[in-house]
Amino acid sequence: NIIIMLKNKNLISLKDLSKDDIIQILDLADVLKKEKQNDVYRNDLSNKSLAIILNKPSTRTKISFELAMYELGGHVINLNYNDLQLSRSETIEDTANALSCYINVIVARTNHSDLVQLSNYSKVPVINGLSELYHPCQILSDLQTIREIQPNLSKTKITWIGDGNNVCNSLILGCAKLGISVTISCPKGYEPNSEVFNYSKKISQNNDSNIEIIYDPYQAVLDSTVIMTDTFVSMGVESEKEIRLKSFLPKYQVNSRLLKNASVDYVFMHCLPAHRNHEVTNDVIDGPHSVVWQEAENRLHTQKSLLSLILNDK
Repeated sequence: NIIIMLKNKNLISLKDLSKDDIIQILDLADVLKKEKQNDVYRNDLSNKSLAIILNKPSTRTKISFELAMYELGGHVINLNYNDLQLSRSETIEDTANALSCYINVIVARTNHSDLVQLSNYSKVPVINGLSELYHPCQILSDLQTIREIQPNLSKTKITWIGDGNNVCNSLILGCAKLGISVTISCPKGYEPNSEVFNYSKKISQNNDSNIEIIYDPYQAVLDSTVIMTDTFVSMGVESEKEIRLKSFLPKYQVNSRLLKNASVDYVFMHCLPAHRNHEVTNDVIDGPHSVVWQEAENRLHTQKSLLSLILNDK
């Protein structure tokens, strides 16, 4: 039973989920999206509480998890480090033990080493709301979006243009497990994490797909059905902004000239927030091929699915 497999499970990276786990999350997300306007699932988590700990800014993650818990009948406590005794040098172990006395699940957006420590000591499930290494919840919603548009995932070809960052790391992990081919196009020195890349490539080969790096973006996008990008300057590397923009622009900007090489029915995706006219031009992100708002909405449905499968006693 796949639901039992997810019960009380941490989600620090997509390594924590099997292919069947991911499919179960996406399938339930599809159901929850269709049932959004009625009360079928309204009280599923009525006796559950979620703590959201934010050590970095958040729009979509914070709102989607709050609303997901609300729509399933649960309760949310919003916290940042200044609200917690962590700001006064309480250990992560003691904070995790304290929170475990009160709540049923933790979503944390913080640095990866703290997140791992929190999950090691917590007695309740911990979900990664973003770290510098992974952003698994974003990719679950991206996969839901791709399935809605291109149901035959074996024919999907994703090209990631830009920084091999946390979102890119999670993308290649998720796609490798589902047998989706991904090409990463980035400047040399900005590749995805090497351990994640090698792990994902090995899995992809077992699933009849391919994970590769092609440094020339015009070659990388050839016949691609999904084009994805993200900011060139992620949270935590703001001091590198000037050198990063020189490395990425103009070659790795997603614009109409680059997209002439893509499949005629390609879709454009961006996890947001977008730095317009840096990694993507306005005519692309606002154009007919863009599905960024469908992608953003699906954050809600995949968060609801994930919370339900981890916490639901029914």
